[in-house]
Amino acid sequence: MAATGLGRRARVRALGLATLAACMAMTAHAAPPDRDAIKAQVAQRHDTAVKALQEWIALPSIAAEDRNPAQGAEYMARLAREAGFQHVEVVDTGGKPGVFATLDAGAPTTVGVYYMYDVKQYDPAEWTSPPLEARLIDKPGLGKAVVGRGATNQKGPEMAFLTALHAIRDAKQTMPVNLVLVAEGEEEIGSPNIGKLVLRPDIQAALKKSIGVFMPMGLQDPAGAVTVNLGAKGVVELELVADGKAWGRGPSKDVHSSLKAMVDSPAWRLVKALDTLVSEDGNTVTIDGFPKPAPLSAQDRAMIARSTGARDEATARKSLGVPHWIDDLSWEKANERLVSQPTVNIQGLVGGYTGVGGKTVLPHRAVAKIDMRLVPPMTRDGAVAALKAHLAKRGYGDIAVNVSGGYDPTSTDADSRLIQAQVAVLRRNGVEPLMWPRLAGSYPGFVFTQPPLSLPAGHFGLGHGGGAHAPDEFFLIESSNPKVQGFDGAVMSYVDYLYELGSSTGSAAAAK
Repeated sequence: MAATGLGRRARVRALGLATLAACMAMTAHAAPPDRDAIKAQVAQRHDTAVKALQEWIALPSIAAEDRNPAQGAEYMARLAREAGFQHVEVVDTGGKPGVFATLDAGAPTTVGVYYMYDVKQYDPAEWTSPPLEARLIDKPGLGKAVVGRGATNQKGPEMAFLTALHAIRDAKQTMPVNLVLVAEGEEEIGSPNIGKLVLRPDIQAALKKSIGVFMPMGLQDPAGAVTVNLGAKGVVELELVADGKAWGRGPSKDVHSSLKAMVDSPAWRLVKALDTLVSEDGNTVTIDGFPKPAPLSAQDRAMIARSTGARDEATARKSLGVPHWIDDLSWEKANERLVSQPTVNIQGLVGGYTGVGGKTVLPHRAVAKIDMRLVPPMTRDGAVAALKAHLAKRGYGDIAVNVSGGYDPTSTDADSRLIQAQVAVLRRNGVEPLMWPRLAGSYPGFVFTQPPLSLPAGHFGLGHGGGAHAPDEFFLIESSNPKVQGFDGAVMSYVDYLYELGSSTGSAAAAK
């Protein structure tokens, strides 16, 4: 009896000590950091971090060209290790490799982070600064920026986040959260293998412990305003191919154009098929059986009205080089359309001779590169099935539909801790966030927000960039506008966000 009593008391004492240790650990992670010490480390690390960003830009990983996927993944893994992730591995996805990394800080809160290490293609002839040299350029009205492919989409913001981790560690501050990082190398081709990365059982289990997943992004516009996106459109990347051999008409190789008088043209066949996909003005999808979008809610319309009222239409038009919106819609109505409508867009048409002068050929093959943007409750599979059925019904069943990637749209609750922590950080930085129902662009957030993970997902980060997918892409390093953060300010926004997410009162503070 005495021995049993002693054993019981020992177990109770051990349990009490364990509970005390856990409480002490939680207290340590919840304690406010020495922000000045972290900020000093950010400033001290500035030149090193900018050079690291330039070196990363110099290594382009372009999935569409099968360029440097292995090198890109290994480089991403190295950056994660250097930033303090203890477990880092390159993951075979069957396509371009992914990277999985975890940082265990012993914190009560875990946060997921989504990265892409791939970038879009580029034509150096279109750039005023070499796209891989990442030069620091003075941009009138903005400040000093790094110019290069991937500068803002997404290597600049991603490097800023990694720099935040370095600064917290170098300032000898407690990391406020545990991190689970997934990085893919196929985002720019529609993330065809994202599920094989994120839903691998051990990676899925690690992410399941998180309160949500966010992607670093420079979200400030040139005036300093910040939009908090509650979702994103889905996308399907595909090619439509008209080929004389598959059609059974027209040539099986390019022939002289004089023969058009007696030979069918696959190029014209493709044009006629494309014309059935949209209305006369090209602005409304007319694919038979295409999934229908849900109407905007009153809350969505209120968000759009408030956001458009706070942003300058003339500035938006100038930056895009667009004199009119579709149907000459008002600024607010054009943005309602942007959020709510699916699209069928022709990225490019390829066929026959496209060099200097004429070549007088009748091409045997023509290709349309297409992307379709989707809104809830539409799905990738539903959109592709409708497109194929439509072409077959209209007599164009021979036109190949080659899908290279794509995914469903995504949505996240504004009341989630992930989003409310963003709101809190922005307000502390003197920025009143503009809530936005759905990003018009796409990223594979669906893999996080849909089952089996069913997590909140979004984007966050101060700082400004531009030219994504275009020539002279840039990310601001030193800002001439005090309302817009440069690189160091972007870094500190991630520091603040991590501590807000790690705070036991973060959600309540954000809601005030």
